[in-house]
Amino acid sequence: MNATTGIVLGALVGGVWLFLLWLGIVIWTYKDIRERSRDLFTQALSVFLVMMFFPGLNLPGLLLYLLLRPRETVDEAYARSLEQEVLLREVGEGAMCHKCQQPVEKDFLFCPYCQARLREACGRCRRPVSLFWVVCPYCGAPRGAPVGQPATYRAPAEEPVAPLREPAPGTEIS
Repeated sequence: MNATTGIVLGALVGGVWLFLLWLGIVIWTYKDIRERSRDLFTQALSVFLVMMFFPGLNLPGLLLYLLLRPRETVDEAYARSLEQEVLLREVGEGAMCHKCQQPVEKDFLFCPYCQARLREACGRCRRPVSLFWVVCPYCGAPRGAPVGQPATYRAPAEEPVAPLREPAPGTEIS
């Protein structure tokens, strides 16, 4: 084996290595952008940007892609939006229609978008009452009570509490 054959073989192995490195970066870019965007134009542009810098100088296309790619994946963005929606509902600012998911006010009886029943008016005080409540929290009237019927609120019966006795002398308290 002479020197030129070794140089040619080294160049060939180096060229194959650079080509495989370039191909790996292109495949990684394709998989990464598919997780970050559903837009086909953005996906094609990102892969083309990395592909146009062929094996030797792949770094500029990859760096440009890393600078321009969306910060979060589609799944992360969806999870974040779900978290925000839950937080808004917990705070009470984001009442939503259970049927069409449009924003509604807390005191709406019907959804103005799809006409779904959201609450019903209390029979006694006419304030909005959830469909899941047993009594009106404002006046204590049972849900569905006729207008003018007085509230018949009964507190739950409490069990009598036995008085505390002091332990007999010489007994240990555990």
